[in-house]
Amino acid sequence: MKKLDDLRNSTWRLFLTAHIKLLDRIEGKLKEADLPPLEWYDVLWALKEAPDHRLRLSELADKALLSRSNLTRLVDRLEAAELLQRERCPSDRRGAFAVLTEAGLAMQQAMWIIYAQGISQYFGRYLSDTDAEALMQAFSTMLAAVNNSESSDSSG
Repeated sequence: MKKLDDLRNSTWRLFLTAHIKLLDRIEGKLKEADLPPLEWYDVLWALKEAPDHRLRLSELADKALLSRSNLTRLVDRLEAAELLQRERCPSDRRGAFAVLTEAGLAMQQAMWIIYAQGISQYFGRYLSDTDAEALMQAFSTMLAAVNNSESSDSSG
């Protein structure tokens, strides 16, 4: 394994710091607009993108990058706010689907307006096309390696 050099260590630290600070700024903008937090957006977006606007809870946890226990609590809050509804899985008594409601779709769209402005204001405007392409390539390579590692770890 290659030793972590000062440049990569410093870059990692800057990445983490930028990530947290930019998300904090966007969260603040959502709060100012009296909208829910980003974790709600991630769930609503995953459902919006899914076929028939529905996903099994395990699939939703993967797509929203949440643990199963955190997702269960969040789904409870989203269901109470009538942004999604749970439906039983006919083929698995223990399984359930989360299904996006019309109110959930409207909330996702309202949140996206603020989120997109934040991405543009705090992130996008500081990247040239070359920078964005380099980051896209680097992150894609990293994710592919992690995904390959996970699949080989689980098959062995």
